[in-house]
Amino acid sequence: MAKFDYDLLILGGGAAGLVSSKVARGFGKSVAVIEKGKLGGECTNFGCVPSKALIRTAKAVHELKHLGMLGLTTEAPIAISTDGVMRHVRSIVEKVYNTHLPESFKALGIDLSFGDPRFTDNHSVAMDGKTITANKIIIATGSSPLIPAIEGIDRTPCLTNNTVFSLDTLPRSLVVLGGGPIGIELASAFNRLGVETTVVEMSERILFREDRELSDMLAGKMRGEGLNIVTSVKAVKLSGDTSQITLSVEGKDGQRKDLTAQSILIASGRKPNINGLDLEKAGVRYNDNGIEVDEWLRTTADNIYACGDVAGPYRFSHMAEYQAVLACSNAFLPIKRRADYRHAIWSTFTDPELAHAGLTEEEARDAHGDTIDVLRFDYSKIDRARTDIEEFGMSKIILDKNGKIVGAHILGMHASEVLHEIQLAKHFNIPFEHLWQAIHLYPSYSDVIRQPSKYHYAAKMGNNQFIRLLKKIMR
Repeated sequence: MAKFDYDLLILGGGAAGLVSSKVARGFGKSVAVIEKGKLGGECTNFGCVPSKALIRTAKAVHELKHLGMLGLTTEAPIAISTDGVMRHVRSIVEKVYNTHLPESFKALGIDLSFGDPRFTDNHSVAMDGKTITANKIIIATGSSPLIPAIEGIDRTPCLTNNTVFSLDTLPRSLVVLGGGPIGIELASAFNRLGVETTVVEMSERILFREDRELSDMLAGKMRGEGLNIVTSVKAVKLSGDTSQITLSVEGKDGQRKDLTAQSILIASGRKPNINGLDLEKAGVRYNDNGIEVDEWLRTTADNIYACGDVAGPYRFSHMAEYQAVLACSNAFLPIKRRADYRHAIWSTFTDPELAHAGLTEEEARDAHGDTIDVLRFDYSKIDRARTDIEEFGMSKIILDKNGKIVGAHILGMHASEVLHEIQLAKHFNIPFEHLWQAIHLYPSYSDVIRQPSKYHYAAKMGNNQFIRLLKKIMR
C-alpha cells in the first residue's frame, strides 16, 4: 500500500472543511487543512455573521424610531449616528473568528497551512514549491460572489458581500442588484439604517424560491418601510465612479430607465471556487454549478469527495456541515450514507424572518394536486406576539392527503427558531396533529405551530365516522 503524508487532506477552511477535519480526527485519522484566505470561510468573515450583526443593529434603529408603540416618549427627536455601525459589525466578526483560531486546530492534531493548492494527481497537491499527499481528499473550497456580465461593470466600482463590510461609513444611497436572500437581507438592513435603498430583481418577485404568499407579504412590509423594490427588469448597463453610479435596467416591454445611487451592491448569485485547482489532473469533473458528486458526495475520482458550497445544491453553512459529516464518514467508514435533501431547511434573516422547510404551496400543488391541506395561523393571534408588538406574520403548514407534513413556512418573529419543532416532526415522520399534545410554554411563539396542530386534530376528529356516530348516539 502506498505511503501518504496524511490520511485526509482538506482543501478549504470554512464550515465544511473545519467540520470534516474534526470528524476525521475523531476517527483517529491524520489530517491536514489548506486554506487560501481566512479560517471560517464565507460565513464567518463575509456572510452569516456580519450580515446578522448588521440586521440586529438596523432593528435597534427601527425600534428607537417607534418607541411610541411601547408607550414611551422622548422630549426631543432622537438623533442617531451610524458612523460606528461597520466597526461594530467587524468587531462581531472578530469575536466569532476568535473561537476558531488556527491554534485551536493545531491543538487537535490538525496540520494547518495557508496558500493556493493545485492538484498534480488524485492523491497529490502542490503548494509553495512542495507536494502534499493524502489517501483521501475532501474539496471544500466554498463559493464567492458571481459578477454578472453587464456592460461597464468592469469599469465601475462595485460592492459585494465580500467588501461591503469593510466600509467605514454607510453610503447615502445604494442600489442592490439581486432580490435573493443576501440582497434582501442587506437591503432591508441598510434601508432601516437610513440609506436610500433600491432592490433590482430580474424575476417578477423577490425571494422567488420562497412560498409566494409569504414572500409577497414580506415585500409589502419592506416597501411600507421605504425600501424601493423593482422587479421584472434586467440590468443592462452600469457606469459611474465612487461618487455616483448609474444602473440602466430594461423591462419586459423593452423600455429602459436609469437608477442612480452613490454605490451599488452586487448580490446576484454565487459561483463555486474551483479556478486554479487543476481539477482535471485529479480526474475530478465539474461544471458551472460546481464539482460533480454522487449521492455519497464522492467525485469522479474515487478517493476525492466534495462538500459545501463548491458542491451544492444548497449553499448554506448548516448544509455544508451536514455534507461534511457525510463526506468524511463515507470516505473512511464501511457503511455509506446517501445525502438526503428531503428535509433541507433554511431561513432568510430579514426582520421579520422567513423560514422554509420542504415544499412551498405552489410546489406541493404541482406534486399532489388539490389533495393538499394548507393550514395558516396569524401571528396577530399569539399573545406573546401581542406583548412584543410583533403581530406581523403567519405560519403556513402544508399537509398531503394523508396528513403528512410536506412543507412548512413561517414569516414572523423568531421564525428560524420556531421552525425546528415542525422540522423534527417532518424528519421523524410524526403526524402533525400530534404536536399540540406536547406541553408548550405560554406565552411563546410556538403557538404558530401548536394552535394549527390542535385545530387540525379537532377537524380530523370531527370528520371521523366513529366520532360522528358517537355524537349522534349521545344526542
